[in-house]
Amino acid sequence: MSPETANYFGFAGMACIIFAYGYMTAKKEPNPFVQHGVNLLGAALLTVSLLVNTNPASLVLEFFWAAIAIYGLARAALQRRRQPA
Repeated sequence: MSPETANYFGFAGMACIIFAYGYMTAKKEPNPFVQHGVNLLGAALLTVSLLVNTNPASLVLEFFWAAIAIYGLARAALQRRRQPA
């Protein structure tokens, strides 16, 4: 992958993370699957970019960003399963 293509992935990831933050801020009760799912997608896209255009500190940040998003998705799934039908 060329560095330019990797930058497109990075910008798409950045847009996802900004969208998720705006969504969380704007909604009174944000859907955790939307919030954390879009954050996870953003972290994955940024990671692709960072594997080509290496920045170790940002790569570590995206690892933790993705881990928190996965935790949030798992927590939301468990809460959904516990709710009565």
